[in-house]
Amino acid sequence: MSKDGLAQAVERMTQRGVDPLAVHVFEDAYAQLEGGNTGLIPEADIDPLTDVPRLEDLEADADQLAEALAHTAVVKLNGGLGTSMGLSGPKSVLEVRDGLTFLDVVARQVLALREQHGVQVPLVLMNSFRTRDQSLEVLAAYDDLPVDGLPLDFLQNAEPKLRADDLTPVSWPDDPDLEWCPPGHGDVYVALAASGVLQALRDKGFRYAFLSNSDNLGATCDPAIPAWMARESITYVSEVCERTVNDRKGGHLAVRRSDGRVVLRERAMVAPEDEQYFEDTDRHALFHANNLWVDLDELHEQLRARDGVLGLPIIINRKTVDPSRKDSTPVIQVESAMGTAIEVFDGSRAVHVPRRRFRPVKTTNELLLLRSDLYGFGDGHEVVAQTDRPDPRVDLDEHYTLIDDFDARFPEDAPSLVECTSLAVRGDVTFGAGVRCVGDVVVEAEEARRIPDGSTLDARETVAP
Repeated sequence: MSKDGLAQAVERMTQRGVDPLAVHVFEDAYAQLEGGNTGLIPEADIDPLTDVPRLEDLEADADQLAEALAHTAVVKLNGGLGTSMGLSGPKSVLEVRDGLTFLDVVARQVLALREQHGVQVPLVLMNSFRTRDQSLEVLAAYDDLPVDGLPLDFLQNAEPKLRADDLTPVSWPDDPDLEWCPPGHGDVYVALAASGVLQALRDKGFRYAFLSNSDNLGATCDPAIPAWMARESITYVSEVCERTVNDRKGGHLAVRRSDGRVVLRERAMVAPEDEQYFEDTDRHALFHANNLWVDLDELHEQLRARDGVLGLPIIINRKTVDPSRKDSTPVIQVESAMGTAIEVFDGSRAVHVPRRRFRPVKTTNELLLLRSDLYGFGDGHEVVAQTDRPDPRVDLDEHYTLIDDFDARFPEDAPSLVECTSLAVRGDVTFGAGVRCVGDVVVEAEEARRIPDGSTLDARETVAP
């Protein structure tokens, strides 16, 4: 059935108008899946990555920084929907703080970078068909953002979800859109090429691309990294951060014993018997921040030499065709991670960056941190911590999971967290204006309640009705 399944999938993709290059890559991924490739990386096959240079040790003068930046483009992955937070559109149009969305902040970061260094850094989004219109509407407010001859975005590709039982494309007449999925963010390389944006950037003299997620406002374009790449002829760089207990489920880089290549191991690539090693923050002390730097000329050469197929390891994502219905048809989404391309490029490197470059917002817990007085904006609209203390652990219950419920329970502003070490909220609690949290705070309520304006919640008490 799998051979028939591949033919059906290719036919659907062709009818949808998916670029032939993306279809070719899907065929390669399908062959991996059909061949029994699990995508797993056993602990016995790798060694921890050590001796990684630090960003602060990469030296370059002002002229070198400006020269490198003049040949660098910023590419933001912007295909994600905020469905887990109750959004129906792109998460990047959610207000982060001070009335600004993620994309407002990203646009202002790029414009500030141009002004600071006197070079024209382009911003390009990788959108999905569901995020494109709203995202471009936000960017339309910035008249000076477009760079002549370059688009503001390109579209990621789509592939059929496959039935888990026979690997044929799933059918779901209730909502045919749910029959399709993106191929993971590893698709960015193919989508850049298939859209013509890769060639357009190279034609305009851009040599490097900085790739990161639009919901990570710490991922600003630091010219020290492309200056380092130019100086030492480095073709690919992954940013890594110090791993803490909160990052133990995040992907990490490692050295493959068989050939000495640096590889990325995501959680989905870990067998159950290896989870203890994967989560060992002493053994694997650095995690992958998903901030990447790529030499565009080398990317072009790799795609040309490999007939468009970089051969990224597959990630098998098992879901139901309708994620909101566990009784719907079980499916497989064949994905890839853009960070796994580190093993494709000869001489690829990692760089150890400060935690400030990793500020993603995946849940309302992280959104509360970013909206609080723990953070502000610098002159370049970079996110700046207002204290040297570690972020407090925030644990909001299901009353706060969806953004509308979250906003309704913080109607004035986020509570002050600069003196807080942890905040847990259990129950339907609305916070008044000017609330301060000090130390370890637990708020519990068996029925709806409101914390009065100006209240101080401290470590010596558990606040209850």
